[in-house]
Amino acid sequence: MAVQVEKKEKNMAVITVTVPAEDFAKAMKETYNREKGRYSLPGFRKGHAPQKMIEQFYGKGVFFEGAVNSCINKTYADAAKESGLDIVSRPEIDVTQVEAGKDLIYTATVAVKPDVTLGEYKGIEVQKADMTVTDQDVEDAVKRELEKDSRLVMVTDRAAQDGDTVKIDFDGSVDGVAFDGGKGENYPLQLGSGSFIPGFEEQIVGHSAGDAFDVEVTFPEDYHAKELAGKAAVFKTVLHEIQTREVPELNDAYADDKGFDSAEAFREDVKQKLADAKAKSAAAANENAVIGKVVENAQIELPEPMIETQVEQMIDDYARRMQSQGLQLDQYMEYTGMTMDKLKEQFHPQAVRNLKTRLTLEKVVEAENIEVSEDAIDAEIKRMAEQYKVDFEKMKEFMTEDDKKNISMDLKIQEAVDFLVAEAKLV
Repeated sequence: MAVQVEKKEKNMAVITVTVPAEDFAKAMKETYNREKGRYSLPGFRKGHAPQKMIEQFYGKGVFFEGAVNSCINKTYADAAKESGLDIVSRPEIDVTQVEAGKDLIYTATVAVKPDVTLGEYKGIEVQKADMTVTDQDVEDAVKRELEKDSRLVMVTDRAAQDGDTVKIDFDGSVDGVAFDGGKGENYPLQLGSGSFIPGFEEQIVGHSAGDAFDVEVTFPEDYHAKELAGKAAVFKTVLHEIQTREVPELNDAYADDKGFDSAEAFREDVKQKLADAKAKSAAAANENAVIGKVVENAQIELPEPMIETQVEQMIDDYARRMQSQGLQLDQYMEYTGMTMDKLKEQFHPQAVRNLKTRLTLEKVVEAENIEVSEDAIDAEIKRMAEQYKVDFEKMKEFMTEDDKKNISMDLKIQEAVDFLVAEAKLV
């Protein structure tokens, strides 16, 4: 196998791979043995016709595709390694010579890792995130805590109000014809939640338990069920019951139930937790601001195939998260009207930000000669082993050198982030 490399503009390169004629012939033979059962020739039992006879009958190139794919699969990884390029995209393969008795020649067009020119990165000046906890913040947080212990109680002495939870029967129709999904019995609905068609919940407000009435609405123009979009509908509705949420009062008795000496002690605990959360959030905001400025000051030319590869990885991760929640990506796209092109367009800006951030931080690691110890790497592997409930030694044994290099770089990048924040001026 011979490998040639030609570097192109915009961090692209073309790898030309020449597979010797004898290796291509061997791949042709292997393809014939694998595929001969597909072909029938007069005078031969299926799968027993000689290779040359099949090629004469079906054409000389009948086994080319299988042989070419086999050669590429066997040679590309070694060719990529031999090229010495830091490849950051899937290859775009183009076969330039394929002929029996001759060398197989193909090219692989790839994106290579772009270099980064750092701008100003030490002493970056950013506005310090606000860590102030106001009295209103505390009151709101206390209210949220109390609402966790709230309970629904039946309402019998008034009509439904915004915020109530009601149970209703409804039966919808468009031009007098019922439609799929338009009927429900004893359906629980929180008024004001916006979970029903716009205008539906507002027309329940003011009615009392036992009332039967019509709700008239119009489906939005962008409604997911195309046959209903923009149509006027009538829902015959029966209101069975009304419930309201009863929130406990913050007093010493409530605080005692929660393990505090007094209502004031409970409030102080809420305030401290809120302060801790705000401090953590502010630290993250400061970090993001500093990194964002460093990335903004750097010069990077990202090759489009690198971005495309990142987008595909992000979509794969997104699909796995959806699958863990019981929803397939194609089902989601069908339901929402999303297309793969739109999804890629949606992820594109974030992919660019992720790549620029990672590459810039790697350059800071290089510029500042940041290193991490073997003990730090082992500690990270141990943390991962505990997370996945795997024995530490087994986890370490299963890891490749590339895995360890990736862990090392991740730790170095975190060191770089800490360095940049420590050097920054928060004003």
